[in-house]
Amino acid sequence: MSLDALLAFAALCLLLELTPGPNTFLVLRHSLHGARAGALTAAGSAAGALVWAGAVAVGLAALLEQSADAYRLLKVLGGLYLVLLGVRAFRSSRREVEQVPGAAPGAPPVGASAAFGAGLLSCVLNPKVGLFFLAVVPQFVPASSGVRGALLLGAVEAAVALGYLLVLSAVAARAVTWLRRPAVTRALERTSAAVLTAFGVGTVVSAR
Repeated sequence: MSLDALLAFAALCLLLELTPGPNTFLVLRHSLHGARAGALTAAGSAAGALVWAGAVAVGLAALLEQSADAYRLLKVLGGLYLVLLGVRAFRSSRREVEQVPGAAPGAPPVGASAAFGAGLLSCVLNPKVGLFFLAVVPQFVPASSGVRGALLLGAVEAAVALGYLLVLSAVAARAVTWLRRPAVTRALERTSAAVLTAFGVGTVVSAR
C-alpha cells in the first residue's frame, strides 16, 4: 500500500472526525472530570475503531450490509446505549443541584474503566463505523494486502481518532476551572445529556 493512499485515507478519517458525533460529546463530557478521563474515553473510542477494522477484515461487518435485521438490531442497541448515557448525564446534573451547601462543586469522578468502556461501547455499537470501513477500505486496500491492509487502515483511523479526541480533551480539560463552575457544569451536563439522548433516539427511530 502506497504512502499516498495512507495519507489520503488519514485525511478522509480526519474530515469525518471533525463532524461532531456521540464520541465527541462523550469525550467532552468526561473531560469535565479531568484530562485523564477524557483521554481514556478517547482511547476507548480508538480501540472501538480497531474492533471494527478487525471485524471488516474477517468479513463479519459484511453481515450488517447484507442483513437488515442484524443492522437494525445493532442500531437499536447503540441507540439505547446513547440514551442510557444521556440519562446518566442528566441524573449527574441533578445530583449537583442537590449538593448540600459547602460541598465541593463538580461532577462525580469517572473511573478509568468506566471512561474507557464508554468510549469503546459508543464506537462498537455504532454500525456506521463498520459500514464506513466496509465501504471505504476496499478502495484503498489492494487485493494482495487482504486482512493486513484492512487492519493497517484500521490502525490509521484509530490513530487519527485518538489524536483528534485527545486534543479535544486537552483543550476542554485546560478550561476545567471555568467549566467546573456549578452553573456551567450543570449547563454542559444537561446539554451533553440532551445531545446524547437525541442521538440515541434518532438512531433507534432510524432503525425502524
